[in-house]
This record gives sequence, structure tokens and C-alpha cells, in this order.
Amino acid sequence: MKAIGVIPARYHSTRFPGKVLADILGRPLIQYVYEEALKSGTLQDLVVAVDDEKVLKAVQDFGGRAVMTIKDHASGTDRIAEVANPIDAEIVVNIQGDEPLIHFSMIDELVNCLSENASIPIATLAYKIKDRQELYNPNIVKVVKDKNNFALYFSRSPIPHVRDSETDFDSLSFFKHIGLYAYTKEFLFTFRNLPKGELEKAEKLEQLRALERGYQIKVIETNFETVGVDTPEDLELVKEKIRQKK
Repeated sequence: MKAIGVIPARYHSTRFPGKVLADILGRPLIQYVYEEALKSGTLQDLVVAVDDEKVLKAVQDFGGRAVMTIKDHASGTDRIAEVANPIDAEIVVNIQGDEPLIHFSMIDELVNCLSENASIPIATLAYKIKDRQELYNPNIVKVVKDKNNFALYFSRSPIPHVRDSETDFDSLSFFKHIGLYAYTKEFLFTFRNLPKGELEKAEKLEQLRALERGYQIKVIETNFETVGVDTPEDLELVKEKIRQKK
């Protein structure tokens, strides 16, 4: 099945404007995402979906492929759909433009999941939480899944809730959601046309729209931890991790 990767890179981020062009050791953040995604062995095409000439030029300057989209998309999914619509593909991977620590194998896992399971419309990633404080950070989305690794719920709150203080936390597995998705192209356009549900409105989590409508989301546990850059503090943390890696 032909798979393409689309990196939505919105310049006018509400919480951290211009973050996709933020400097990380001499390179823009978006370059780290693009160059790692380019290593994927399952993608036949890779494109950055931009909403600003500055991002377009930055991507072109480091040799990447970028497409200008309209500015007023309601979500990154809508931006991806605009880019993916004319491209011949069966699978579309949403690669977040603010995840400079992604590993290319994360993309391959998602594509292989959909390629091998025709009944699965969407797959995403999760990482086992090791720092308990992350459970209480609303910027870190948590996910619980069933025995077949399909998502039961996503939340900004700690889930599952531990009612009894005697419960051994170490005996439970908590997972944070890593916001990469692979969709069948058909489902991508089904999804973007679904009306927002009450859960999505409450949590401000787009993936809950699918769960509310009864669609299954496959959750793959990854061994790679990432840091989504939502704040300048996140950016500094990413810089430190990249320094350590080098």
C-alpha cells in the first residue's frame, strides 16, 4: 500500500508562535522532523504542509518539499487532507511538526500496522510513563487501551484514576499519547467531515471525535520517547536532549 507522510507546520501557533522555525543548535525545529521522517522505509512521499511563506522558504532552504495551504484550517488534520487529496496513496501519516525527537521507525510501525490490517482505519503511538509527575501534566495526553491494544479513551487527566491510596502504582501501566497517526486515506476524509463531539470539545483532543463515533484507534507501544514542543521550556528540554545525544 502506498504511504505518504505529511508534516503540518503551522507558523501561527497559539501557545508558541513560530515554534516550527525555532533554532535548535543551528537548525530550525522543522528540519529535525523532516530529516528523520525522510529515513522511513515505508513512505513513498513526504511533504510539509505550511501556512506561511517563512516556513515554506525555510523548508526549501534545507532541501525539503513543502506545499502552501490555506491559513484558516481548523486543525492539522484539515491541513493534511488538503495536501493529501490530490496525491495517489492508500495511507496518510500525520507527522507532527513540533516533534523533533521522533524516530523514523515510529512511522514505519504505523504504516505496517495499517498495511497488514485492512480493517484498521487509524493507528497511533503511546509510550509508557516513567515519571509519575507526567500523569498530572495536562499538556501530556494520556491513553488507556483494551487487551487488543485499541484505545478506550484519551485524556489530559490522569487515567486510569487510582481510587485507593494503597494501590501500588508500580503494578499499573500508564501511557502517554505520542501524536503521530496513520490513517487510511479513505478514513482521513471520513474523519475530517465528522462533527465535533462533546468529549473533543471538553478535552480539546481531536482523536476523541473518532472514538465518540465508534471508530477504533489502534495503539502501538513505542520504545522511543519524544517531547512535543508547546512552550519555550519544552524547546530548551529538546535542546538538552539533542546535546546529550550528540
